[in-house]
Amino acid sequence: MRDLTSANAMIIKAALLAAVGAMSATLLFLAAPGVRTLLLIVLTVWAFARVYYFAFYVVEKYIDPSFRFSGVGSVVAYLWRVLRNKLQHTVDSSSDDPSNGS
Repeated sequence: MRDLTSANAMIIKAALLAAVGAMSATLLFLAAPGVRTLLLIVLTVWAFARVYYFAFYVVEKYIDPSFRFSGVGSVVAYLWRVLRNKLQHTVDSSSDDPSNGS
């Protein structure tokens, strides 16, 4: 079994991911060259980087410091549970409200 915390392995993984991203962006640009395509690629990369930052830094540091995420799937599952609980709380609160006429 490989050491998943190896600095060298993480650097290689980051380099490979950067290469895949650069090749994908290049192929997209070559398929439809132009300023619009370039701008859309840049905005896509920036937006997903911000979502990643939000999911793995903001949520852990400011929203729920007790929860540790193991990947994108765990972030989605966590946010789904939070949203579902808030919606359920809203429904429960409105049914308990005597001013709603029910």
